[in-house]
Order: sequence, then C-alpha cells, then structure tokens
Amino acid sequence: MRSRYTAHVRCHENHLFRTWHPATRPADVRPDPGLTWLGLEVVRTESGGPEDDRGVVEFVARYRSAGGDHVLRETSRFERRGGRWVYRDGDVNG
Repeated sequence: MRSRYTAHVRCHENHLFRTWHPATRPADVRPDPGLTWLGLEVVRTESGGPEDDRGVVEFVARYRSAGGDHVLRETSRFERRGGRWVYRDGDVNG
C-alpha cells in the first residue's frame, strides 16, 4: 500500500502497473500530475501476512487539486501473485 501511494506521489506508472492485478487493471494507470498528495494514514489491516494470499488495507489519503483539498478513504483488497502483492480492487468509503 505504501509503495503504491509513493508511486502516485512520484508519478511512477510502471510501479502502479506492476502492482495492479491484471484482472482489474485499467488500460491507463498514469497518476494524475495535477494532484499533490499530502499524506497517507493506514487505518487498519486485515490478513496480508507472510502466510496469507489475501489482505485488506483501509486507508485515508489526503491530496490537493485545483479544486482544493480532498480526502480519499478506501478499503483496498490485495492478493499475492507470483510471490508479490498486487492491488485487486477497493471500496471508496464516504
């Protein structure tokens, strides 16, 4: 989760591509260069340990756009594929 946040901050689309499950990955994974990311707070995790193949991360990310400051709250689901964690999908919370 933290590496994907950093990839958005630094606009590293290759990392986002590699860490997004192929079944749910959109054609364009380029981060929006018009956003300034202000911080990430991991609220909770569920599973996702060394012996798990699935995990959940609930987070709050703050960002700024031309329209002002915003908050993204999401519960994300991750899966282990080929020994690496990839983002499967998530639910935006409020």
